Amino acid sequence: MTTATLPPAAAHATLSPRATPAPAPAPRWRELPEFTVRPARRDDGPALAALSRPFVHAGALRERPLSLYLSRASDFLVAQAPDGTLEGCLGLREHPAAGVLYNFCVAAHRQGSGMGARLLQAAFARARNRSLATLFTATTGSGRLFLLHGFLPASPTLAPADWARSLDPARGARVLSRTLSRTL
Repeated sequence: MTTATLPPAAAHATLSPRATPAPAPAPRWRELPEFTVRPARRDDGPALAALSRPFVHAGALRERPLSLYLSRASDFLVAQAPDGTLEGCLGLREHPAAGVLYNFCVAAHRQGSGMGARLLQAAFARARNRSLATLFTATTGSGRLFLLHGFLPASPTLAPADWARSLDPARGARVLSRTLSRTL
């Protein structure tokens, strides 16, 4: 193992009282109010659509009509700020023996705060409670958070057929999957 050492001049330098470095800023997540993760309700449909819109415009999500958010609200878990604002969401669509995670987004000011990880953990618990053995998702991004939580690249042929057929090849999404254990 190697360790970094200071050059001799820096190791012996002293700081004047005026040169004392300022304390490092607190991590972003500590500055933000807590949030709760809960199942979405039908009346969350407009807020789900609004939360998703910037990600649609950026090309990270497929455009979905408000009617889908209203009719499939029960698919979604949401992260709600203390003031009631929805700041994150993740859909879990059930298929025989497998689930598909979709429409995963976290408001820009909450990214890096742990909100996405909490939504994923809640989705894992929901999937286990529904006896789903495997989860699939598709991402046009790096998939970093999914990979950190045990997802691996997968062939679309292993995914639920109707969902796999709905993927738009022009978007270049990668399919990822994760097998769920029975325990939390």
